[in-house]
Amino acid sequence: MAPNNNRCKWSSIFMLLLSLSLAVATDKAPLVEDGLVINGDFETSPSSGFTDDGVVDGPSEIPSWKSNGTVELVNSGQKQGGMILIVPQGRHAVRLGNDAEISQELTVEKGSVYSVTFSAARTCAQLESINVSVASVNANEGDTLASRDVDLQTLYNVQGWDPYAWAFEAEEDHVRLVFKNPGMEDDPTCGPIIDDIAIKKLFTPDKPKDNAVINGDFEEGPWMFRNTSLGVLLPTNLDEEISSLPGWNVESNRAVRFVDSDHFSVPGGKRAVELLSGKEGIISQMVETKADKPYLLSFSLGHAGDKCKEPLAIMAFAGDQAQNFHYMAQANSTFEKVGLNFTAKADRTRVAFYSVYYNTRTDDMSSLCGPVIDDVRVWFSGSKKIGAGFGFGVSVFVLLVIGLV
Repeated sequence: MAPNNNRCKWSSIFMLLLSLSLAVATDKAPLVEDGLVINGDFETSPSSGFTDDGVVDGPSEIPSWKSNGTVELVNSGQKQGGMILIVPQGRHAVRLGNDAEISQELTVEKGSVYSVTFSAARTCAQLESINVSVASVNANEGDTLASRDVDLQTLYNVQGWDPYAWAFEAEEDHVRLVFKNPGMEDDPTCGPIIDDIAIKKLFTPDKPKDNAVINGDFEEGPWMFRNTSLGVLLPTNLDEEISSLPGWNVESNRAVRFVDSDHFSVPGGKRAVELLSGKEGIISQMVETKADKPYLLSFSLGHAGDKCKEPLAIMAFAGDQAQNFHYMAQANSTFEKVGLNFTAKADRTRVAFYSVYYNTRTDDMSSLCGPVIDDVRVWFSGSKKIGAGFGFGVSVFVLLVIGLV
């Protein structure tokens, strides 16, 4: 009977260790998933219920969020004086007063890059901004790991709010996501309205064998809500390794717009970039090249289908070469293929794009818009010099001649 007793003893020890490991695993918070953070739309009712108006203060007033300072849950249609407060989506959002903040702890994968998408609107002030950051929740609690001020001065559409994206690299596996109003207004209840906070883990696509451009089709980017038809604005970001648009920098002081095929005309795939605000909206990438070798920069240029007033044109740069391209509408297509030949001067070459004009929509004359680019490629062109449009005009001419014959 001794062997059976030993077997039972070891079985009991094994089951005890297994239960302890399961308890530890259960106690650990799960990794954040792509999409809305918990109560990221602020539609979960506080324990005391939603109020018609009024300022609330305290960490337990907004479910799943901690707050500090003058924080207000606002309702859709709520008035302040003669102004109706704008709630981007749903029935509720959060307004941050002077120096006020909301925060939520997230479990992330250390070393990975995440993009945070959020909707924001301004209220009283003309120069409002929002600071979004991630901070440590470990030994040095409160230490800011990454931070960015997003300017809300420019309204890119007449709806009064815009979705924005900001990226960070997770330096720890447990961080605190913070939204703060850094402004100091005369009215302490003035401040930006925040709504629809989502997160997405980003992956840098592999560089294709025949293309030096990373993420040239723009398929990898920030979280986009299917029920939002405004795209996502990408503010200035000079670090291509920590970007909401992997591989790309936004160099200028105005944003560019990340658009989807559900709401815009996209040349290929599901995503593209719309260039806004002329020279103030530049995207660029440093690509690997070989000095003194000929290359071709090609891309799709088109109309987003958002009633943007023509003419539409972009300026394209490849090393020391620059050329502007006008989009010419075609009956059977909303885009065309164009290209620029250049000779590389070094082992890395900058390619960049901006809109030549400051375009607005024809239906409201104030919403900013512009040309769309997609399918950006850079490859070794050998001794051949291929002109813009890849000989499109020559091909059409040949076909016409054949047709006449």
